[in-house]
Amino acid sequence: ERIGPLPLNRPAFDRLNDKALEASLQSSMGLHELEEVDPSLADGHSIFYEREVPFELRSAQGNEEPREVGALEAIRVKILALGDEGAFTGLRVELTSESNLFFHYVHELDIAGFKKMQQGQNLMVDFAEYPSVMVRNLDNCIKQPHSHLAVLVMKRDGSARLDFIQNMEYKFVELLSIDLKASGEDVVREQISYRYNALKNRMALMQARLADVNALVKIKNPSLLLQLKKASLSSLP
Repeated sequence: ERIGPLPLNRPAFDRLNDKALEASLQSSMGLHELEEVDPSLADGHSIFYEREVPFELRSAQGNEEPREVGALEAIRVKILALGDEGAFTGLRVELTSESNLFFHYVHELDIAGFKKMQQGQNLMVDFAEYPSVMVRNLDNCIKQPHSHLAVLVMKRDGSARLDFIQNMEYKFVELLSIDLKASGEDVVREQISYRYNALKNRMALMQARLADVNALVKIKNPSLLLQLKKASLSSLP
């Protein structure tokens, strides 16, 4: 009697493949190690807030305030805090733009710097509340763009000022004003490198996920995979 390899139990073999693919798919969805280390966090800061906010961008000539209305652009605002929540010792605000990779402005403040700002603008909050005040103003610019404005005035020397303004219908009221500085070439180069590598890694991760999904659908429902491929081809110009 001939002895050969035992026949595979096909449904059981397919179930094993399904489980392996599903495990691979789930693990790939949680691969955070592909992300590059954000240089903004290198000195111990943690992200307190990150969101795109509509800004009106104005360019100032010398010391004269620009009178013309500027261009409206979505600016990514990242608020980074130093220290424990509720007992922050420092705050940094970074402004970047997806349409201009070399656009990078920073506002940095510690407790001593905030006290000067507090006196100069008659602010009724302390440093611990300052990050939340910033967030509230930024969110208002997103949710109520007709009544709350964020105006960024940029000067040739690299300095800038961000004004949060409320339209009261009969007058404009300045709620908060912060000073910023354009980042140096080394910082800009480091940030661009980080954003490029992070995007490249995300694309590689998504391609790996797509391959896992294709393999899973091919086993469980081959006809559906054919339909998906046909649909994707028909959507191409």
